[in-house]
Amino acid sequence: MKSNNCIIIAHRGESYDAPENTLASINLAWERNADAVEIDVRLSKDNKIVVIHDENTKRIWGGNKSVRDQTLRELKELNSGFYKNKEWEGEKIPVFSEVLATVPPQKKLVVELKCGPEIVEILKEEIDSSGLKEEQIEIISFDISTVAKAKQVLPEHKVLFLSGLNSSFLGKLFPPSVDKLVLKVLENQLDGLDVWAGNMIDEKFMQKIKSNRLMLYVWTVNDSEKAKKLKSIGVDGITTDRAQWLRENISSG
Repeated sequence: MKSNNCIIIAHRGESYDAPENTLASINLAWERNADAVEIDVRLSKDNKIVVIHDENTKRIWGGNKSVRDQTLRELKELNSGFYKNKEWEGEKIPVFSEVLATVPPQKKLVVELKCGPEIVEILKEEIDSSGLKEEQIEIISFDISTVAKAKQVLPEHKVLFLSGLNSSFLGKLFPPSVDKLVLKVLENQLDGLDVWAGNMIDEKFMQKIKSNRLMLYVWTVNDSEKAKKLKSIGVDGITTDRAQWLRENISSG
């Protein structure tokens, strides 16, 4: 299978160098010419869309309180100064609209929905107000009901179903069926899969995806040789913590 136009997706921004899911990491990814940036979004207590991966703020932002139990004002009082190094002192949790405003022409934002279908209508309002083209915003989630709702509400946007494949202990014992994953995608009229870049991804796997005219993104790849192999078998996008570094190392191979 021939290599395709595989895009490089900055995982939570240039998260190797800057605090993940912050405007600093996102803007650094754009400055370094990433094709796309992947972010995670949740709802605050007052139903504002905030950009954060974890269910609570402990790991990056301090404290140990659920995002859903805090208002936007409370969340904005936190900063990531203790995380990575003091260079990032003062970085705040962004709201979705702040990130939408950073997206350059011809670049993409891949939005992972970390909560349920309740976020979708609010998401649509903000996307509609952003002025970005439909092809610039793609939606992903591990929850099939959430991506199904997203595709219904935002039919012109690419929507992909996330899967860890055999990344977990149970997944190694009972690897998921690729055919069943593809069936879920087709039944819900989704555009493809976004999966863990483990040992299940080979030419046979790709053939099942491409024979159904679906997209395939993979995560999270910080190994250039692995990325070269994935690109060579035809994946559509590679998510990485080191977007600029990976691009340079793929190109130099």
